[in-house]
Amino acid sequence: MLKSARKKQKDPEGRMPLAEHLRELRNRLGKAVLAIVVIAVVAAFYYKDIVELFKQPIEDAIGCKVSFAELATKDKRQTCGNITMSGLMGPFSLMVKVSLMSGLVVASPVWLYQLWAFLAPGLHRTEKKYALSFVAAGAPLFAAGGFFAYKIMPAASTVLIEFTPSDVDNLLPLDELIDFITRLVVVFGLSFELPLLLVMLNFGGILTGRRMLGWWRGMIMGVTVFAAVATPSVDPFSMLMLAIPIVMLYFIAVFIALFNDKRKRAANPDADLDPDEASDLDLTPQDVGEIEPVRAGKALPGQSGGDADSGTGVEPTRRGGYDDAT
Repeated sequence: MLKSARKKQKDPEGRMPLAEHLRELRNRLGKAVLAIVVIAVVAAFYYKDIVELFKQPIEDAIGCKVSFAELATKDKRQTCGNITMSGLMGPFSLMVKVSLMSGLVVASPVWLYQLWAFLAPGLHRTEKKYALSFVAAGAPLFAAGGFFAYKIMPAASTVLIEFTPSDVDNLLPLDELIDFITRLVVVFGLSFELPLLLVMLNFGGILTGRRMLGWWRGMIMGVTVFAAVATPSVDPFSMLMLAIPIVMLYFIAVFIALFNDKRKRAANPDADLDPDEASDLDLTPQDVGEIEPVRAGKALPGQSGGDADSGTGVEPTRRGGYDDAT
């Protein structure tokens, strides 16, 4: 069994020798890989169902419902594609690829936790709270991006298949189709993480909400251009399906950043000051109120009646009307 090296260390700050760090890293990686392999083995038995889940929307949109021989007798203006596989090892390679991808995705809570458990002892309490919040928000955002990608796949495929020249049969290799779907899901998922990155920079004190709001014109243009490049089709529908949610999330991030800046200013009025900038001072004279009389007590050394002159009985010399020896 892989035992955690952290159980042996008793340092409250989580410090340990380099060898213990390496042993801890090995154990965490071992647990993460084991979880991925177990899920991949289970997914291998259901890989056909997994492939069907991603293949079905595209096949319904652009798949040919007849064989190649029947297509030869039909109207050549009909544009469709036949999903195929190439080679004897093709199905096996596809099964391995789909199983590993499924294991990596389904086991993500396990390996993300192992990564967190390795890094957490080196973080302060506030950093832990922020990190957990960002991870909790990042997973749903990535899933939302993947969902949008899955929904626009049929429309994107319909547009792309129309570029097929006339009198040409279009073959769609299944492994390339799976790669295309995977890239589309990853691009959409990562693009939905952009607002979260801006919020992280704001909470880290690197970027203010006011500056983020000042970028709104350039941000909308940049998101639109990115959506046009990232979406594989040329129809405006797919581009807008990606651009509109990102822009909405951007303005939500701006609102969160402005609220966070307001909270910081309320807690610290000098939060927005430059470290090299002099603070404003209030030099208005203030009434000191009633003066409290000071009762005479034991004289200090060097004053009349003090211990320093008690033996001589000689009054100290006055200087400028003061009897203080200094």
